[in-house]
Amino acid sequence: METHQLSLNDDRRVKSLSPGALVVKRFFRNRLAVIGLILLLSMFIFSFLGGLLTPYGEDEQFYTYTQMNKEYVGVVRNDDFRYAAAEGQEFSSILQAQFLLALSKKADSFTYKDTSYQITAEGPDLYTIFLDGSPLAIAFKDIVNSESEALSFSTKRAALMAYANGQTLFTADGKEYGLDDAGNILDGSAVIGYISRFVVQAQENGVNITRDFKESLEKAIDDESSEFVYTDESGKQSDYLITYKADTNSWSVSQSTETYVYDGYSLPSKAHPLGTDRNGMDMLTRLMYGGRVSLMIGFIVVLIAAFLGVLLGGIAGYFGRWVDNLIMRIVDIFYCIPSTPLLIIIGAAMDNMQVDPKLRMLFLMLILGFLSWPSIARLVRGQILSLREQEFMTAAEACGIRVSKRIFRHLIPNVIPQLIVTCTMSLGSTILTEATLSFLGLGVKFPFASWGNIITDVNNAFVMTNYWFIWIPAGICLLITVLGFNFVGDGLRDAFDPRMKR
Repeated sequence: METHQLSLNDDRRVKSLSPGALVVKRFFRNRLAVIGLILLLSMFIFSFLGGLLTPYGEDEQFYTYTQMNKEYVGVVRNDDFRYAAAEGQEFSSILQAQFLLALSKKADSFTYKDTSYQITAEGPDLYTIFLDGSPLAIAFKDIVNSESEALSFSTKRAALMAYANGQTLFTADGKEYGLDDAGNILDGSAVIGYISRFVVQAQENGVNITRDFKESLEKAIDDESSEFVYTDESGKQSDYLITYKADTNSWSVSQSTETYVYDGYSLPSKAHPLGTDRNGMDMLTRLMYGGRVSLMIGFIVVLIAAFLGVLLGGIAGYFGRWVDNLIMRIVDIFYCIPSTPLLIIIGAAMDNMQVDPKLRMLFLMLILGFLSWPSIARLVRGQILSLREQEFMTAAEACGIRVSKRIFRHLIPNVIPQLIVTCTMSLGSTILTEATLSFLGLGVKFPFASWGNIITDVNNAFVMTNYWFIWIPAGICLLITVLGFNFVGDGLRDAFDPRMKR
């Protein structure tokens, strides 16, 4: 039987895998790790490539026309006395109270500060208060409204007296006026004012309430109608809703108008597969851009923490003694800092200072990274303490290699496997921290999207129960991403150190 001898340089020799290839092979044998990797790849593709393919912008808003009932005027039927003082006179609130007290006692006069005032009934709910025989003021419930120029005290008094006593003519300031059944005050054929118990007040400045509108409204209220239609001078017809408020004995009149508003909380459709949010923005697009922000913040925070942790942990582990003691005491101080209250305080301070959303996002990453490095520093320090006593480090020192190269070229690379596992596991928790801060309104701010601030609407119970497409997709994205990082982290841990696998 012929035998073949193999030499070390024979091409048919058995090939052995490198340490890196063994790690990769063990990683891909782990089904959960592969599932986690697929989940992460899908979220990266969704967030970074999806944002390039979507036809909408991150802060693009959509609008629609809708019928809205907007409060137009408020109406009060005057059941309290109002007062008007003669020209050059004053009828203070104290005198008004004294008048009401005398009226309740059915007295025809009252005294205040040794001054006597006489009360004369001019008609139902109409009184004149005299001082030294001259009219000082009038107390009335029917209101005189002027069409253009303000009417004098004498004209108002004479008009109210005529209206209360059913007269059609009255004289004031030496001039004769007419009064019709509708309460119109006539100067010849011109209407200069009218009398009514209704007070109609526009809810917005600059809105002119016409006499015709007031009369139509008063008639509808008298008829106890809940709505009425009014056609203005230009022929435009508008619908109005009348709501009675028993607590204030008043009416609120709302106008139904077609308004161009944000297409907020629009249900899923062909144009918007996941509907729109409260600002009329496409939810699918916001999810894509929100994924970019959440993933970027997670990676940058972990990179900052890893840089500081490796630098300070490496120095502490290599030099030991007072350097190690100093750095570890700093680590202990950072562990004692209440990070959540601190983040809330900083977020509130940035709100108060109205920090630009871009700058705010940068501050958020720096603060989270600065608060996250101690755990990595402890890990690196512990590994280097055990590695620095081994033979290859003694050889490196004997060869005269400078300290920085010993740390960063010989020690740190041996810590990289454990560092990768720790950082991968930290990514999920960092994304959750950012989402929590954004949900509380202390993280990423509008117009930028993150998965955390997208689900802020869950604060509203009505939105949570009726508009599932607002918050459930963002929650699913968070779940998939964090689960993916945890699966990959576990897979890397088992791949780098098979003894860890149970």
